[in-house]
Amino acid sequence: MKPRSIFILGRQPAIGRAELESLFGASRLKPLGDFAMLSDLQPADVPFTRLGGTIRLAQPVATVKSGGTWPDITRSALKHLPLILDGMPLEGKIKLGISVYGLNVTPQDLLRSGLEAKKACKKVGRSARVVPNTEATLNTAQVSHNKLAGDLGVELLFLAGDSQIQIARTVAIQDIDAYARRDRERPKRDAFVGMLPPKLAQTIVNLGTAQLPPSLKNVVLDPFCGTGVVLQEALLMGYGAYGTDLEPRMISYSRQNLEWLATYGVDTTPNLEVGDAIHHQWTHPFSVVAGETYLGRPLSNWPNPEKLQEIKGACNVIIHKFLQNLAPQLPSGTRLCLAVPAWNAPDGHIHHLPVLDQLGVLGYNRVSFVWAQAQEMVYHRPDQLVARELLVITRK
Repeated sequence: MKPRSIFILGRQPAIGRAELESLFGASRLKPLGDFAMLSDLQPADVPFTRLGGTIRLAQPVATVKSGGTWPDITRSALKHLPLILDGMPLEGKIKLGISVYGLNVTPQDLLRSGLEAKKACKKVGRSARVVPNTEATLNTAQVSHNKLAGDLGVELLFLAGDSQIQIARTVAIQDIDAYARRDRERPKRDAFVGMLPPKLAQTIVNLGTAQLPPSLKNVVLDPFCGTGVVLQEALLMGYGAYGTDLEPRMISYSRQNLEWLATYGVDTTPNLEVGDAIHHQWTHPFSVVAGETYLGRPLSNWPNPEKLQEIKGACNVIIHKFLQNLAPQLPSGTRLCLAVPAWNAPDGHIHHLPVLDQLGVLGYNRVSFVWAQAQEMVYHRPDQLVARELLVITRK
């Protein structure tokens, strides 16, 4: 496969790999270390703003053999800088940045390389400013706020593989400001029911819809819709939305939040209704199921074994009954992505729901990914005790 795009993955790369595989297929992807995926897709063909688990999209520039010194690697990369500059607007100062993945390089090394890049710009008559590194990789805010993926920006990426170093240029960066607006500016929020990040909601939708094209006829059902974050992201992608929740207040919140999407040009009215997922009958048509189930009580301290078993048991009963109720209502092959609770012990052990071992009996098959393992699909911060395990299954 000749790589035409490089996806730089987020904090939990396995989830990003599974998301990309769901959308594009395993054969169009190849891992590059634990931080990136190569693809034969052209950057222009990638729906980048839809991807929750990818923080940068890059275009390959060149490769060099591993084992050389950092100054040698830098010189090889800078040979290609005039060609990059040739395709940029003639007016304005160039902004330069460098990010390194998988190489032992200090910020001081990167500063020297940045100054060499600035000199290379000057040789072809362009003035440039270097964005300084405090770490090997510029963070998303630095790239975004300095517009390094814009018309006058150049972020050079150095990505270490097994035998080669891939040199690439960032062409798109995850829009953290847009995510923040969608999260904080919605009219109704509720910290008690959990604050699902919009980019994780995107990933849940992508894992559920897979290669199902965006269309209002392709409807995403969220049976635990809460304040409507998953439905929000589904609508913004172009899917139809159908939500139910046990709490009438949550349905009211979802309705107001989804009406607010008119500010984004979304004027579709979703189906919303009160319903307990363990015995509800969904009467409107839907194509896939995607959402966050009941996660149990929040934890500020790790519980004793008896208390943990009680918490796990309460969650397990609800999710078991939900899956049991839903199965007869699904056509064979229907795909689901559910964020279910897992518990991240201080010793690093992940405690999973017992129902995950009973999926076959309940009428479901767990989806196997080529580029991610099921046990890796757990979304959490290092200090977060209640995690979200992304369960991707299909109806038998």
